[in-house]
Amino acid sequence: MNISLYAISVWVLPLLFAITFHEAAHAYVAWKLGDNTAWQLGRVSFNPIKHIDPFGTIILPGILLLSHSPFLFGYAKPVPVNFRNLNHPRLDMVWVALAGPATNILLALAAAFAFHALPLVPADYAKWTADNLKNALIINVVLAIFNMLPLPPLDGGRVAVGLLPRPLAYPLARLEPYGMLILIGALILLPLLGKQLGLNLDVISAILRTTTGYVLQALLFVTGNT
Repeated sequence: MNISLYAISVWVLPLLFAITFHEAAHAYVAWKLGDNTAWQLGRVSFNPIKHIDPFGTIILPGILLLSHSPFLFGYAKPVPVNFRNLNHPRLDMVWVALAGPATNILLALAAAFAFHALPLVPADYAKWTADNLKNALIINVVLAIFNMLPLPPLDGGRVAVGLLPRPLAYPLARLEPYGMLILIGALILLPLLGKQLGLNLDVISAILRTTTGYVLQALLFVTGNT
């Protein structure tokens, strides 16, 4: 697969910003709500090296790219949070989980607003800047939507565990050790099986693509880019 240096340059920066701010937001909110575990480990940081997960940030997106998956995603090293240290463990867990996706939406908004400043960029750098902003918008929305899937250890799963009644929250929480395997199966193995059977089993990707499209349209509308 021939990937140019230019293509790498306009994807790597937005991706690193998106991942770094997402994880740092989790760590910061956890610290403010009573748990300093991530703070002590240096995770309240804008240093991307502290947040990169070799499998989730590099290997998994590479596998999806090479397998021509219709939906590309990845994840960073999870921020360690001891929920028992939080001031109000169940409710504060929800705020900690929401902090990452909310930060990505704010970054996407910032990127969309920044399109209006493109006429101020020197002509030699205008295309590179525009491509970075476009990719920042897309990456941050995809990261936010993907992470809000209601399956632990994703943020949406933790929000669901924090909000659902205990009889429903407990069995959902027990899925956490298997959550990423379930997602990989749903996003890679299930569509491959569907191709062999002549069926379209790519349901999760279709939901993610549709939701991402609506959120992108909404952000562009709100920021006057339509």
